[in-house]
Amino acid sequence: MSPKYARALTGSLLLLALAAVSSCSSKPAPPPSAPAGTAGVKVTDISLGRGLGADKTIADKTESFKPADTIYVSIKTEGTAPSATLGARWTFQDGQVVDESKQTIAPTGDAFTEFHISKPDGWPAGKYKVEVMLDGASAGSKDFEVS
Repeated sequence: MSPKYARALTGSLLLLALAAVSSCSSKPAPPPSAPAGTAGVKVTDISLGRGLGADKTIADKTESFKPADTIYVSIKTEGTAPSATLGARWTFQDGQVVDESKQTIAPTGDAFTEFHISKPDGWPAGKYKVEVMLDGASAGSKDFEVS
């Protein structure tokens, strides 16, 4: 065997040995983490009504409203996060967005957040929906009607 061939073979064997040793000592990849801010927060209830209590819960629950009503949604979250964004997207029966708003929350346990919409000249009769978003992802919805 020529010296040039022996060096090439030795170098190849060393590279293979190093690759084998490094693959044996590597640790498995950690599982993917939850999105920042919402790892411990989830929406557990969505309620609609005509009024709110002092604790931001619905005082007069209903899913049927009059055209002049202010429409409230109370969102219950559970868990803890340094920051999360709740949103409410209100749509009319044809999918037309009536209103959309967001609030930043920093819950430290069970919490209630409210959103509301009103229209001084009255809501058109029909079917509506409010979709609740938690950090941009849908967390549930409620259908309601104005008649």
